[in-house]
Amino acid sequence: MARAGFAVAFALAALVHLAAAGDPRLARTADGHPDLSGFWTNDSFTPLERAPELGTKEFFTPQEAAAYFKQRVDRLNGQSKDDIHYDDALWQAETYAKQPNLRTSIVFDPPNGRLPALTPEAQRRDTRRVAMARQPGPADSAQSRSLAERCISWGNVGPPMLPPTYNANFQILQTPTIVVLRHEMMHDTRLIYTDGRPHARAGVKWMAGDSRGHWEGDTLVVDTTNFTSYTNFRGSPQTTRQDIFATDALHVVERFTPTDRDSIIYRFTVDDPKTWTRSWSGEMSFRRWDGPIYEYACHEGNYGLANILRAARKAEAGK
Repeated sequence: MARAGFAVAFALAALVHLAAAGDPRLARTADGHPDLSGFWTNDSFTPLERAPELGTKEFFTPQEAAAYFKQRVDRLNGQSKDDIHYDDALWQAETYAKQPNLRTSIVFDPPNGRLPALTPEAQRRDTRRVAMARQPGPADSAQSRSLAERCISWGNVGPPMLPPTYNANFQILQTPTIVVLRHEMMHDTRLIYTDGRPHARAGVKWMAGDSRGHWEGDTLVVDTTNFTSYTNFRGSPQTTRQDIFATDALHVVERFTPTDRDSIIYRFTVDDPKTWTRSWSGEMSFRRWDGPIYEYACHEGNYGLANILRAARKAEAGK
């Protein structure tokens, strides 16, 4: 019995030592933290919100996940060749980056996997926005078009870092005092300071907020505040879909937890009392890839925005 007790105590001591030393599967920086640097993708078919018919079913079975993945690939490849537009499968070759996922939605809290109800204030904002979008003159000037259409910002660098329609690739650069997130789409870059400095004063605002990070074991925890009241959470002001715009009260907490050298579990919690009746949380995976990230030139050599405005002037002249 004494030998057995000693063996158990030795095993527990070994586990404690291993935990203190950190997971040996992870690459580490000179200061001992996990090395997150490199090229990553969060490309996924997993929707932000769960299909209502799935209720509180948070996970697929492996068979269900494989079937769902095949259905989405078939839908992408089956798009009509008479309906060619920028996100057609004809212009994409990124399906390799997607993988079957057991999650039925990125959102896992609330338990129904759907965003909470909008506050009355947010409903009034949304009603006004949709009414404005339906009025004539959406191409009065370049400034009346969306930030994404003007190649200024897509918002995919976060927070939270939701997968864009395509080009879901980004690079992480890491030093002892800062972590930089550089996304392929519209060259968005976010700076996460890990040197202990406080948030900027309340009157200073950024589209992507002001991010401050610290380490809790092997998890990088990022707290972001100081958003603008124009931060585009989903969609653009010119669409008539029920997209959501957060406010300057938005607060996002992210957790980057590497599980091995090539995988990161990314969790986040979003809170904006001016927009949603409660906070909500999501989870997805980041997967390492070889890179590199090429320049996203957007309107370089692209006459799309100018032609939108020119067509609007022609239409007005013809009235």
